[in-house]
Amino acid sequence: MRKIDTKEIINILPQGINNVLKSVLDNDKLQEIRMRMDKPLIIEIGNDEFIYDYVVKKEDMKIVIQRISNYSIYAFEEEIKKGYITIRGGHRIGICGRCIIEKNEVKTIKNIGSINIRICHEVSGCSNKIMKFIVSKGEILNSIIISPPKCGKTTLIRDITKNVSNGFNNLSLSGKKVCVIDERSEIAGCYNGVPQLDVGVRTDILDSCPKSDGIIMAIRSMSPDLVVCDEIGTYKEMDSIVTALNSGISLIVTIHGYGVEDLYKRPVFKEIIDNNVFKRCIVLSTQNGAGTIEYVYDFNSKTMMWRR
Repeated sequence: MRKIDTKEIINILPQGINNVLKSVLDNDKLQEIRMRMDKPLIIEIGNDEFIYDYVVKKEDMKIVIQRISNYSIYAFEEEIKKGYITIRGGHRIGICGRCIIEKNEVKTIKNIGSINIRICHEVSGCSNKIMKFIVSKGEILNSIIISPPKCGKTTLIRDITKNVSNGFNNLSLSGKKVCVIDERSEIAGCYNGVPQLDVGVRTDILDSCPKSDGIIMAIRSMSPDLVVCDEIGTYKEMDSIVTALNSGISLIVTIHGYGVEDLYKRPVFKEIIDNNVFKRCIVLSTQNGAGTIEYVYDFNSKTMMWRR
């Protein structure tokens, strides 16, 4: 795991909170810093939660919001209405408060009462051992990663993207053109359009773009060999995935779930199952820590190719 660069986190936190957290900000397992108005400061390190005596004040919230928006919150309304702002380094700041609705859509969030700083992690090489299951004769097999929350699926798909983009000598895989549809700015962690995380030299990113639109945009404009996106789950996205399949483009995607049976149980996935879109399924858990690979499933034979 690459050491966390906490400089940008330190820069946005009030001095009082920095003083409280100075002993943990360099911990490579630091996951979240949660600030709730008039409530104790809470952090997550690995799977453990720690509650501090420090009570978050209104001024603390104000300082963080000003700093993450470069003192111009109106300039970040497009991001704020989605519930988060991505800062330099790829760290994502989630916000909650009073939602202002206009034309049945969230226009912005005001009176912010909760902030969740999600620390961005890269684990270089974490996909190396499963590349052999998704590469065949120099081509990428359409694959789906299934994982419960906080089990490392985004970290895994990011590293797969890098390996495909750069090329993977162990399998004689030459570098491919990859387009990442990064609807939530989690895979590449773009800041002002520039990826803060390593997704490879041949990778293009459609940041903050709806997956259903982004897949079609990528096909039409970027001629990718592989399209990557996180957390699919709508009928519109399924239509775009089938379009990509018919265009001869490879796909690697993720969904929330606990096993391959979740694909077969949910009606929204019926079309991609019926069309034999995916060849491989990788299922994750936290049994041996985040990113534990439970098994690899082959859709053609409907059997497990490998299991822990």
